[in-house]
Amino acid sequence: MALYQRRTQLFLLGVAALFALFAVGCSEDTETASASATAGAATATSTPASSPEPTPASENIAIAHALGTLELEAPAQRVVVLEWVYAEDLVALGLEPVGVSDTTGYAKWVAAAPLGASVADVGTRQEPNLEAIAELKPDLIIGVQFRHEAIYEQLSAIAPTLLFNPYPADFAGQHDEMLATFEAIAAATGRAEQGVEVLAELEAHYTEAASTLSGAGLDVATFVLMQGYSAQEAPVMRLFTDNALAVQILEAIGLDNAIESDPQLYGFIEADVEGLVPYGDAHLIYIVQDDDNIVDEFFQTNPIWSELGFVQEDRTHALGGDAWTFGGPLSAKVIVDRVVALLTGA
Repeated sequence: MALYQRRTQLFLLGVAALFALFAVGCSEDTETASASATAGAATATSTPASSPEPTPASENIAIAHALGTLELEAPAQRVVVLEWVYAEDLVALGLEPVGVSDTTGYAKWVAAAPLGASVADVGTRQEPNLEAIAELKPDLIIGVQFRHEAIYEQLSAIAPTLLFNPYPADFAGQHDEMLATFEAIAAATGRAEQGVEVLAELEAHYTEAASTLSGAGLDVATFVLMQGYSAQEAPVMRLFTDNALAVQILEAIGLDNAIESDPQLYGFIEADVEGLVPYGDAHLIYIVQDDDNIVDEFFQTNPIWSELGFVQEDRTHALGGDAWTFGGPLSAKVIVDRVVALLTGA
């Protein structure tokens, strides 16, 4: 559990740093895959943080993000979000965004943090509708560097804009970045105390899950986390590497990633069925959509698939298409709960 202890230390340091930012007055990108190539989060197992009223700010709030530092004169309350994970972060903090890119897609993939009917759709994540954003009169826009840096000036002309980068260029852990960005959004919206509560609850969730797995003799179990979808009538498999957010979530509860690969910028490699052969002794945890189930459509008749150890020994576990592997604290808890239930048979 050294990795878990390290994350706990980083979390506490992050909290201290957050309040230091407030004393002064206070990163981006997201998955490169299309919405159809990623999975969404599951039904929330916890409610958003209570006390929706923001913390009053006596000085400007300085928020570090991928393009520098943004100063806000007051906590943001009307927030437009152009990347789903940051909408989830707001919901976890008890603040519903006024607009979100592709609300239909969000509802399908990010069920851990459902949005109200009043939340406006502001175009796609790749091409946000600037007019729709401006009509909402936001006091903050949050996007992802990979998608939105090219229109940063246009967005900033509408409202102060934060762009984050969830894929550190030095291949550092995506989990630590997720925590830091969540804290930054909590600061920007005057919800630092709520943010501390949400992350403390997440750490407690990890501890409880690790204890459950240990009690079931699964604290040293190995896994392969696979996300599958079809493209041009052929199956595509992503196998997540050690620096991936979802892998680090599972390692935080005591499991061990079986994938042997150097860290990848986006946290996964692509492989075919033959690429699973070295990992037959592990548990296969996979994510596919019901309407694009490559396991049923392509693999069941594949002789290599049928000979894999985890197939023959019934160690394949469908996590559900709505298990969002690129999310925030609420999605992390969903992944943990589902994996624990699948591995223990609960």
